[in-house]
Amino acid sequence: MKLKVCGMKYQDNMAQVAALQPDYLGFIFYKKSSRHFDTIIPKIPETIKKTGVFVNEDLNTVLEKINTHHLQAVQLHGEETPEYCKDLHKAYQSEHNQKLEIIKVFSIKDEFNFEVLKPYENVCDYYLFDTKGMLPGGNGYTFDWNVLNKYPSTKPFFLSGGIGINQIEDIKKFQQSKASKYCYALDVNSKFEIEPGLKNIDELQKFKETLSFRI
Repeated sequence: MKLKVCGMKYQDNMAQVAALQPDYLGFIFYKKSSRHFDTIIPKIPETIKKTGVFVNEDLNTVLEKINTHHLQAVQLHGEETPEYCKDLHKAYQSEHNQKLEIIKVFSIKDEFNFEVLKPYENVCDYYLFDTKGMLPGGNGYTFDWNVLNKYPSTKPFFLSGGIGINQIEDIKKFQQSKASKYCYALDVNSKFEIEPGLKNIDELQKFKETLSFRI
């Protein structure tokens, strides 16, 4: 599995996290978030995909942020429609003549109606399953991963929601389960924080080394 570290906010801390070589770094462009990113992304290794996180944002604003920060992926954490995803793909390709990775987020609590995924099958590259909570992400709680045993798609997905150093054994068990078959990446955030946006480098390093994420 790949590793995505989300909710980056502080430049010095960003450089430290980037030195651990995660596969994705997430920057939250949502003003109501305590991890709202409003500065400049420093130079980071090209192997790390810069991912912008948006919540029901105007399409032109998303495209502006992509161009300003040279984002390679976009995570849609709101109620964006399949048409929105399609328009975003089209607008980006017409300007850049290359593909933008689109990650569409769905929240899960005790159960989930997988039928809602069908309209998105051909308009996004990945799904991300997070825990349903008061906020659109960063709530710090896990959901019952067994729900994903009924996952009907072959589209790769990110697993998110309250994943931290204490879940290592649970993750190892999950990797042996049917539910993990199409799990492409783990998305971590609040459980590795000293404060919102400030990541604990030692714990991230231990987590990455223990689970031996593929490059």
